[in-house]
Amino acid sequence: MNQSNRIFDDLGRLMNEAAGMADGVRREVETVVRSQAQRLVADMDLVKREDFDALRELVQVQGEEIDALKKEIAALKTKGKKAE
Repeated sequence: MNQSNRIFDDLGRLMNEAAGMADGVRREVETVVRSQAQRLVADMDLVKREDFDALRELVQVQGEEIDALKKEIAALKTKGKKAE
C-alpha cells in the first residue's frame, strides 16, 4: 500500500512538473509570437486607429463644406443668368 502511494505521489509530482514546463513553454511561445507580430506591424508602417478616425472626420467635414460651396456656386450662376 505504501509503495503504491509513493508511486502515485511520484507520478503526481512528475505531472505537475510537466504541466509547469508546458505552461512556461506556452508563455515563451506567446511572447515570441507577440514580439514578431509587433515587429511585423511596425515594419508595415500602418496608420494608428486614432489617426485614421481623426482624418476620416476631417474628410467628412470638408466634404460637407465642398457640397455647401457647390450649392452656393450653383445659386450664384442661376442668379447671374437671371440678371442677364
